Amino acid sequence: MKTYFRLLPFLKPYIWPYFIIGMVCMLGYSATGGVIPFLVQGVFDDLFQRKDVSMLYYLPLAIIIIFTARGLLNFGQHYFSDYVGLRIINDVRNELNRHLQYMSLSFFYRHPTGTLLSRVGNDVGLLRSVLTDTLASLMRDSVSVIVLIGVAFYKDWVLASIAFFVFPASVLPVMRLSKKIKRFTRRGQISTGNLTALLQESVQGNRIVKAFGMEEYEIRRFTAENFRLFKQSLRATRIKAVVTPAMELLAAFGIAGVVWYGGLSVIAGGRTQGEFLAFITAMLLMYQPFKSLAKTYASVQQGIAGADRVFEILDVTPEVNERVGVREARRFTESIEFHDVSFGYNEKLVLKNINLRIRAGEMVALVGVSGVGKSTLADLIPRLYDVTSGSITVDKIDVRDLTLRSLRQQIGVVSQHTFLFNDTIRNNISYGDPERSMDDVILAAKAAYAHGFIMALPDGYDTEIGEMGMQLSGGQRQRLAIARALLKNAPILILDEATSALDVESERSVQDALENLMTQRTTLVVAHRLSTIRKADRIVVLVDGKIAEEGTHEELLARKKEYSRLYSMQLLEDVEPAEPEMMH
Repeated sequence: MKTYFRLLPFLKPYIWPYFIIGMVCMLGYSATGGVIPFLVQGVFDDLFQRKDVSMLYYLPLAIIIIFTARGLLNFGQHYFSDYVGLRIINDVRNELNRHLQYMSLSFFYRHPTGTLLSRVGNDVGLLRSVLTDTLASLMRDSVSVIVLIGVAFYKDWVLASIAFFVFPASVLPVMRLSKKIKRFTRRGQISTGNLTALLQESVQGNRIVKAFGMEEYEIRRFTAENFRLFKQSLRATRIKAVVTPAMELLAAFGIAGVVWYGGLSVIAGGRTQGEFLAFITAMLLMYQPFKSLAKTYASVQQGIAGADRVFEILDVTPEVNERVGVREARRFTESIEFHDVSFGYNEKLVLKNINLRIRAGEMVALVGVSGVGKSTLADLIPRLYDVTSGSITVDKIDVRDLTLRSLRQQIGVVSQHTFLFNDTIRNNISYGDPERSMDDVILAAKAAYAHGFIMALPDGYDTEIGEMGMQLSGGQRQRLAIARALLKNAPILILDEATSALDVESERSVQDALENLMTQRTTLVVAHRLSTIRKADRIVVLVDGKIAEEGTHEELLARKKEYSRLYSMQLLEDVEPAEPEMMH
């Protein structure tokens, strides 16, 4: 019930006029159902038995009017109910997407993409049954049942008592079975999420799948999860399939009792045929909404299973939040400072007591073995994560005291994992500032040495590059990402192994462009190839999450410590062994 009440605010914007009109149509449709038994009695008693000719004029006209009204009311109830239901689904998906966009980076590491897609796509769809469909069923079917019960008791309270002794008993098994439906629905939604995740991985990683010859392995994984989903869905279907015949069997006892007792009464002359048929009609008309009311409980359980999974996401609080009273960041002019900064995942520290000052206009490189925390340290500046302890200041203001948007506007990022959107080259370069002119886009592309290959494409800057930019080479994708950062023209530039995907020729070209532009920016370079950072103003060496040493390239080599060791190891790796001379 708590979950149900949490969903009601999504209904509130559409109560007037759409939901109210839909409910009025439902009530009208349900109420007019009570007239049908009287029409049946009129046909049998007035026409067939008393042979009243005047009824030949009134009854057909009444039937046409009543069923025309019912048709219009039925259209209204379905149209407005569906309108509200679809709008609610639309709003919940928007809310869920908005929430996801502001979640911290660590959240996405914990939740597979396919699972999140399943919750936005499949789970949200189930909410409709909880709100509009359930409320509509309760109001429509409740009114129908109440009106028809009134007609039945008005016509014959004895027959009505016999019939309604059985009907309530049919609800109990449905309620018990519905709880199982909720459990199996939830398991099915989990399997759907897993299935989506597997498919998303195998499609995006198709190149690796083929390179390692793992097509059959991926097929087996998908088939196993798909069969698991099939079993969960089949269990829920089996339970739902039991509900209708169980109710019909129980209802048959009530109808059989009414036919037996009522038939004796008609034969004995205690009731007319029309009265008896009017009662039977009322009871048969009442059976469908009564059955629907019982099955509504099962639909509610399915919807709540989906709603619970949606709220599991909405209830997650972003780890990176804005404090009360934050202010807009001014354009960066002085320094970035780390004050005793420590950071860790799951209580395991990755960075420990980092103290570092990066002056405006300075190029600082971070080096160290893989996994030492270089990229993590850089990610702390735009608050992709928050420090575990200590603080980071930009122009002597704690980054947590600045709005996230204004802070991140100060920073351009190019990472080793290039992400491009399934859009045109122009839109990818101008991402973040779509109003920039074409001239600005071209200048950025030229500075990143991307203009040449762009103009060689069929549609130039209007070429669509496919999902993840897969129609381009790795080096081309990286140069577009660099152009995107350059167009942003942020005073702080973070290059996280930005040239790692480039061939030697492309790397040299882009490195030249970056070096010219770095003179006007404060640049933090996360470097794997030490040969690319010789011109850094300062190199910071990380060992075991701590700063081991810092200085220029020449100073660090002269000390013959950690940096010198790393540099020597990399030189050895870059030297290819000479091939032995062939004997003639």
